[in-house]
Amino acid sequence: MRFACDLMPATLIRRYKRFLADVELADGSIVTVHVANPGAMTGLQAPGARVWLSKSPNLKRKLPYSWELIEADFGTGFELVGVNTAHPNTIVAAALAAGTIPELAGYPVVRREVRYGAASRVDFLLEATDRPPCYVEVKNVHLMRSPGLAEFPDAVTARGARHLDELAAMRAEGARAVMLFVIQIASARALALARDIDPTYGRAFDRARMAGVEALAYTCRLACDGIDLATPVPVRG
Repeated sequence: MRFACDLMPATLIRRYKRFLADVELADGSIVTVHVANPGAMTGLQAPGARVWLSKSPNLKRKLPYSWELIEADFGTGFELVGVNTAHPNTIVAAALAAGTIPELAGYPVVRREVRYGAASRVDFLLEATDRPPCYVEVKNVHLMRSPGLAEFPDAVTARGARHLDELAAMRAEGARAVMLFVIQIASARALALARDIDPTYGRAFDRARMAGVEALAYTCRLACDGIDLATPVPVRG
């Protein structure tokens, strides 16, 4: 996935009301930017951190800048971390088109945002004539409280628990079902569930795994010109 424009460096002043942040640009001006992230962003909102912004070409947009990346130190030195939760689906779509997710290869038809379950839309529905359909839900990951160990979720997510139960229901009907965690941290070496943050999600994950739902996790390569899916890492329940 390539960014639509060159990113602009800035210094974070504060994040507030979940979707807003004040930053200082290189010329010293202070602007409010959009934060496409409803989570807690633990460890990713320290005042003074260097961040990277995109600017919308839409002149009518109230907040022209969006926060895309932050330089964070998880104990092994500073690295870029993606904070925009709207990007993982685009990252996965590019990887599916390029055939760089071996576990999801062999499906010539890829559809997005297909209705399923009680009242949800699956992120990707993969189809082929010689195998059952494959339902894929994508989750963004950017929490790291110990070096090398990414965690999900970073806040209570009733919606995420519902998606797990709906994937399990699809599996019971004979389909393949996959939860794909996209870790926007290159240094992650494994993914674990943050059960202390959301025990309900942990229980839903256990139910889904028992029902045959697969769990995959991939790190990303992050740069100021784009983000790509990179390396598979183990998922620790």
